Amino acid sequence: MILYDLACASGHRFEAALESMRAENPPCECGAPTRRLLSRLNVGGAASAGPSRDDMPNTWHGTGRGNPEVLRGWHQAMTRREKLEEKYPELAGDRRPVLAHEGVFADRPLKAGDDLAPAVSEATFARKSPARPSDAPRPAATNPGGTASATNTRPTTGTTN
Repeated sequence: MILYDLACASGHRFEAALESMRAENPPCECGAPTRRLLSRLNVGGAASAGPSRDDMPNTWHGTGRGNPEVLRGWHQAMTRREKLEEKYPELAGDRRPVLAHEGVFADRPLKAGDDLAPAVSEATFARKSPARPSDAPRPAATNPGGTASATNTRPTTGTTN
C-alpha cells in the first residue's frame, strides 16, 4: 500500500492508501473527482534542537574576540533556542544559577534551590579523598643503636620532659 495526498476539485484535501501507483484515485467524500498532490519529502531523518545554552561561548576568545559576525550568529541561534524552549520546556534543562562549581563541587555544581546541608555533606564526605598525613603509616623510629624500635613510632621534637 502506498499513501498518497489527494485533493478534489472542491478544494478538500485528504490521504488515501492505494494498492499501486497505477490504481485509480478514490473519489472525495463530496463526490468530486480527485487528483494526486506532490507529497512533502523529508531527507535526513533527524531533527536538531540546535546548540544548547551550555554550548554558547562564555569567554572573549570563544566569541572570536568579540567578532560581530560570531556574536550575531550566536544571538540568532539563542533566539531560536528560546522560542523552541518556550514551546518545549523539557529542552530548557536546569536554568538555576550556579552558586559553587569549584573544589568539592567540581563534579556536581551547587545550584540555587539545592538543599544546602545535604549537598555540602555529600560533596565533602562522599568523595574519595586522599588520606590525611596523620593517617599515613609512619616509618619506625630508630634508637641510638641503629635498630628499629616498635614502641617509639612518633618523631621526637627535641624537647624532653
